[in-house]
Amino acid sequence: MAFVTSREMFARAMNSDYAVGAFNVNNMEIIQGIVDAAKAEQAPLILQVSAGARKYAKPTYLIKLVEAAVEDTGLDICLHLDHGEDFDICKKCVDDGFTSVMIDGSKYPFEENIALTKQVVEYAHAKGVTVEAELGRLAGIEDNINVDARSASFTVPEEAAEFVARTGVDSLAVAIGTSHGAYKFKGEPYLDFERLKKIHQLIPDTPLVLHGASTVLPEFVNLCNEYGGEIPGAQGVPEEMIREATKYGVCKVNIDTDLRLAMTAEIRRYFAEHPAEFDPRKYLGPARDAIRRMVQHKIKNVLGASNKA
Repeated sequence: MAFVTSREMFARAMNSDYAVGAFNVNNMEIIQGIVDAAKAEQAPLILQVSAGARKYAKPTYLIKLVEAAVEDTGLDICLHLDHGEDFDICKKCVDDGFTSVMIDGSKYPFEENIALTKQVVEYAHAKGVTVEAELGRLAGIEDNINVDARSASFTVPEEAAEFVARTGVDSLAVAIGTSHGAYKFKGEPYLDFERLKKIHQLIPDTPLVLHGASTVLPEFVNLCNEYGGEIPGAQGVPEEMIREATKYGVCKVNIDTDLRLAMTAEIRRYFAEHPAEFDPRKYLGPARDAIRRMVQHKIKNVLGASNKA
């Protein structure tokens, strides 16, 4: 088994009723929990590394941990750079052995985003690495705007078609109403499925990506709050909405917040129930198990990716 690109994973998922889970990793326990779940479910798997993870754990440590996961589990794993902010970081990750990179030029004007994305695509493709880009802007955790205002930053379908044609990008992250963090909606959950359908209709062969797609499972939010946490009113994307999105070209679903909530909830509970304990293995072990259970739930009940590896 080996590091693989996302190309074959997405080819199998395209026009099917499932998506590949892309899970953010920061340390050994998170990686172990995720890969154990993927192995148990025989599911395709993307492990992705953000700027925050690179700063916290250092790229070399994360790469070696993922290499160990491949050796230990026998899985084919795609190692992906999440939200690469410029050409240089994408180039470094390609050179370091990542098999997929994301260049996020969504903050730039349309033409600048195209130019930056094309530069990364040309370099990465020459090395056999796949590239994800983003068009449209996702909201942050503090945003509080109505649907009409929010739609101004959503992905424009016609621009998506032009963007893909001019850049040659392998997959495209689209903005249809998801957001990063644990507070994704201030009112009723809303995703613009008509926009998603139109995008998929215009670029039917391009895998689409949902960022900010954690469902913020109530059991973990409640557990955090029960044991001293302060995250009231957290709300994610309903599971049925994620499943619906897989019908319209969404082949990759990014999940990070749910990992953090599962891990933190279990650690908070362990500390409350074992106040004299200070061995990290005693509380990180249960936290790893919580991640495994949560990821298995995602694979089976949200992504529909069991037995798709």
